[in-house]
Amino acid sequence: MVEKMKDVDDKMLEALFASEPLPDNGFSEKIVGRIRRELWLRRLTLPTAVVVGGLIAVKPLLGLAGALLNLASLVPQRLVEQTAGAIPSMPTVVLGAMLLVVCLVGARGLED
Repeated sequence: MVEKMKDVDDKMLEALFASEPLPDNGFSEKIVGRIRRELWLRRLTLPTAVVVGGLIAVKPLLGLAGALLNLASLVPQRLVEQTAGAIPSMPTVVLGAMLLVVCLVGARGLED
């Protein structure tokens, strides 16, 4: 019943929005086109930067990997065997990852 009753303000707002739109001579299409171009530019900038940065970083990374291999040969074998026992086994790592995923999904469920 209340929806059918209109006061003076409601009638004035309806009259205001019932008018014809103002002609803009293509201004809104130009603005929408510019916004779309900027969106595509932003979408392409980050992947392009990642590819260029990756290409630049390949040679230093290969040099770093070679240096690490040389350093690894200098570490005593006994030290490597002792620290290998401290590294958790694969089932423990998988169980920890599953627990992390369950906690994150549960937190998101509580948030909603």
